[in-house]
Amino acid sequence: MVGHILPTMTTMRNVRRVIAAAVVVLAGLVPASAQQVLNFGANGRVTMYLLGDWKATVIDMAGKYELKLAPKRDGINAECSIAVTFPDSDRFDTKARLKLRVEADAKQFEEMSVEGKAYGREFVLRSGTGFYCNFTDPRWRAKGEKPPPGEFKVITVGKIKLAPNVLMDVAIMADSFTDEPYQQLLGAIEGMEYTPGRGR
Repeated sequence: MVGHILPTMTTMRNVRRVIAAAVVVLAGLVPASAQQVLNFGANGRVTMYLLGDWKATVIDMAGKYELKLAPKRDGINAECSIAVTFPDSDRFDTKARLKLRVEADAKQFEEMSVEGKAYGREFVLRSGTGFYCNFTDPRWRAKGEKPPPGEFKVITVGKIKLAPNVLMDVAIMADSFTDEPYQQLLGAIEGMEYTPGRGR
């Protein structure tokens, strides 16, 4: 069984690397409005490349930076939220510690999910290191059944370390892990580019 699973996982990771790279390449072919720049001042900046029609709402206050991406068009049931913090010390100096933290934070979704357990998976990132967990709402498990607008069938929650003093908490909500809106949001996250700042 393991021998069949491992090649599949490796293949999927390679495909996602290609997709993340393609998002950045395509960014040069689409209007500048498809780029979302998150400016953290002395802590650097992030450039995100958004495919599709998304509206960005940014909150920058009291040392905390938040971004919400919502669809501009009706009929798309998906959204993404990103919260950026700037810790004084590096609490996640190894991938193992970061993965454990992500799984611990995601335990709140275990009992109300089809998966029943938080399994940390590594993001395929152009910048930084990160892990995430996927969950499916059992209420909408039936094939073809979709939740009403504002409720979501699947959720991805994770954490990305861009630098020792720059952390992102990420959540993507959608109707499917494989549909286009979800993949656009995931591609924007995995294809983002981080530019270090001057430091504190």
